[in-house]
Amino acid sequence: MYRYILFDLDGTLTDSREGIVRCVRETILGYGDPPPEEETLLRFIGPPLQDSFIRFCGYSAEKAAEAVERFRLIYEPTGQYENRAAPGMEAVMGRLKERGYVLALASSKPENLCVSICARFGFTPHLSALVGSPPHGDWEKEDVVREAMRQLGLTERDLPQVLMVGDRKFDVLGARACGVDCAGVEFFGYAPPGELEEAGAVAVVKTPEELEEFILAH
Repeated sequence: MYRYILFDLDGTLTDSREGIVRCVRETILGYGDPPPEEETLLRFIGPPLQDSFIRFCGYSAEKAAEAVERFRLIYEPTGQYENRAAPGMEAVMGRLKERGYVLALASSKPENLCVSICARFGFTPHLSALVGSPPHGDWEKEDVVREAMRQLGLTERDLPQVLMVGDRKFDVLGARACGVDCAGVEFFGYAPPGELEEAGAVAVVKTPEELEEFILAH
């Protein structure tokens, strides 16, 4: 049975659409480049930003890394607060903790932003570890999952008891690389249809309550 639950942040615990999309658009415009369509901008939510600037804007690795730094200068003062919690998620986390589950955050978002956002929405008291990317450069999901497990003191024998929860294939694939399962969530619809199932999610749920039911049953 699962005992350790690792949560993604953007698109899972919170809907960060407004802040991320605005700040990505402003970053791209700052270079004098035309921003992609709204549908493409939404695909920046979840994956490491540097990868998205390369993939969707055609930036070189060097320019993409610079774009991430420019994005953060816009996002940290204001964009991080253009955000809302997934309805009912904080209550679900509270109930899981009361039942003895150990909860942690494993996000590719910079850790300082993870800390402030989790505190703002009341997630922090439920978390035994809060892991994000270091100040410079975005970690891959595999990196943050491994670090969260390290901070929880988990070993290889604990892997069957670990469940990652995320909204994109990157969460599923990163979890798999670490030898753990991932449940996919479709709270806000950022993943293309079928993405989570094709990546190998052990379940795909549409509400925090459905997620809770799955965890309690497994």
